[in-house]
Amino acid sequence: MKFVDVHCHLNHKQFDPDLDAVIDRARQAGVVRMICAGVNPATNREVLALAKKHPDVVRCSLGVYPIDALNIQLFSPDEMGLSHTSNFVLDDELEFIRKNKDLIVAVGEAGLDYKWDEPKKRADEQKKNFVRVIELCEKIKKPLVVHSRRGEADCLALLESSTLRRVDLHCFEGNKKLIKKAIDLGFYFSIPPVIQRLQHFETVVKEASISNLLTETDAPWLSGVVGVRNEPANVANTVKKIAELKGFTVEETANSILLNYKKLFDD
Repeated sequence: MKFVDVHCHLNHKQFDPDLDAVIDRARQAGVVRMICAGVNPATNREVLALAKKHPDVVRCSLGVYPIDALNIQLFSPDEMGLSHTSNFVLDDELEFIRKNKDLIVAVGEAGLDYKWDEPKKRADEQKKNFVRVIELCEKIKKPLVVHSRRGEADCLALLESSTLRRVDLHCFEGNKKLIKKAIDLGFYFSIPPVIQRLQHFETVVKEASISNLLTETDAPWLSGVVGVRNEPANVANTVKKIAELKGFTVEETANSILLNYKKLFDD
């Protein structure tokens, strides 16, 4: 069977000691694609390098994390585990993404994050930035991987008013009404291994058609086991859970998700 991890952060410092082993474990588990996501100028360059180093299995998406784009640093690089850019110039980074469009399978992650912007003091600025990203995707004809923490309704509204429909909702935590709206818009949901312990993602899987589902890890986060580092090989566990919930065989589920991957990311 062949599996895909459409969203992970292999450039996180937790993988520094054993990245090659992590990638090998993924290969052995049947993972044929891992999309490593950038979030800011520094990490965008790191994921491009990773994709070039492991062209057989690693792809990348270049992102504009909403809080980084506001030039807010919530944690030190050591605390966060990802490289940080002290002066994020959105125009410059959008141009960098445009220039590298042939080296990436998607733009993202990008979107809205109200958890770290309470009580939405800079929501308007976040929305303006997100619209710029959406417009870029429309121009370069790339799918968008969306981060929508506590901003699911606003994200969907902005996407609905655009022409962009090649969209993956990464770790989508919206309520059932918003899940149904996203389904009506034809968007995909990438399901993390944390579905093994969070009822919400079971709801997403039950509501959505198998043709709208993808698998991700968000590694090293969103593990199915508390306190254990997540890694791409774990998408196999998510596929098994989706198969159980949908009443399909694991092989049928894996094949459907692989087909969804190819359709969305054109890879």
